[in-house]
Amino acid sequence: MDKYELIEKLKREGYIRSNSVEEALLKVPREEFVPEHLKDYAYCDTPLEIGHGQTISAPHMVALMSELLELKPGMKVLEIGTGSGYHAAVTAELVGKDGLVVSIERIPELAERAEKTLRKLGYDNVIVIVGDGSLGYKPLAPYDRIYCTAAAPSIPKSLISQLKDGGKMVIPVGKYMQKLILLEKRGDKIITKDYGAVAFVPLIGEEGFK
Repeated sequence: MDKYELIEKLKREGYIRSNSVEEALLKVPREEFVPEHLKDYAYCDTPLEIGHGQTISAPHMVALMSELLELKPGMKVLEIGTGSGYHAAVTAELVGKDGLVVSIERIPELAERAEKTLRKLGYDNVIVIVGDGSLGYKPLAPYDRIYCTAAAPSIPKSLISQLKDGGKMVIPVGKYMQKLILLEKRGDKIITKDYGAVAFVPLIGEEGFK
């Protein structure tokens, strides 16, 4: 499958609903973010191993999370779990040059590799930080949007506190049976909606899995 066939498939299946998400997925070369031996599978709609027990998310999941977050130019976004940097690149396209993506990765080797790829491709609006993603990143808070590419046992309080009023967060929650949660912060109220079963690597950290 090539990039264009993949995009058409995701549109048919309802994962891509907006022109902005379609354009972002078309612009980002997924093959640059996968290991050399898996480049032929770059446009298969499946997660792929990237080393250290981590994966690059399936394109349909990146599309779904992007659509749920309703990302707009100029937004400041916190990503938990940089991985290969692919999802961050898609988000960077959606928030544009005036936006910012702050991405946290706990594995230094992955963070370094992702940063190298993102720089090579010209994504200067992404900052990669090595740290505990379950605690978010306070120095640049609050964020318009937050998303997590690893499943937490429950929604980390630190992430909720770093979300702007009116902000949205997408996070997989659960140990064995995970579900994708869209959370919206409205003053003191937290509104959540369940978007069904998913399978992600665990979020390791102080407010994640030990």
